[in-house]
Amino acid sequence: MYLVEDTRQQKGKHEQKHTAFAAHGDTITRCALPVGDYALFPTVAVDTKASMQEIAQNIGGTKEEHERFRRELIKARENGCHLYVLIENDEGITNIDDVRHWVNPRLIDSSAAITGDRLAKAMATMQNKYGVTFCFCPPEQAARYIYYLLERGT
Repeated sequence: MYLVEDTRQQKGKHEQKHTAFAAHGDTITRCALPVGDYALFPTVAVDTKASMQEIAQNIGGTKEEHERFRRELIKARENGCHLYVLIENDEGITNIDDVRHWVNPRLIDSSAAITGDRLAKAMATMQNKYGVTFCFCPPEQAARYIYYLLERGT
């Protein structure tokens, strides 16, 4: 389980609880909570990407970038959290099928850069394997879309 401990809990005074949580395989992260001392990880989260280029780097960049992104998806799934990845773009991309036609500007400099078709296939695989949902919107609609996704839940 992924637990959140309020930052107002005094460090060093709750080691017995921390030891018990660790023995149970739980992970603890400290964060300011509006109420209570402990909470469960949220059941819904939205990870925003500022552009198609950012998600292309997360998925098709270096091995380290890909693994970091993949670990985030796995952590969400293991903790019962439905993760939405919201990709802001002004390119008219509204779904994974549109990604297939996206032309990565980095292909000009590097033939190793991920193509739109490969990126779309990787996103579809990640959706099926990890339960993440990829969403797309123009930047000016991002705040409204985040509210919608959080209210919608899974």
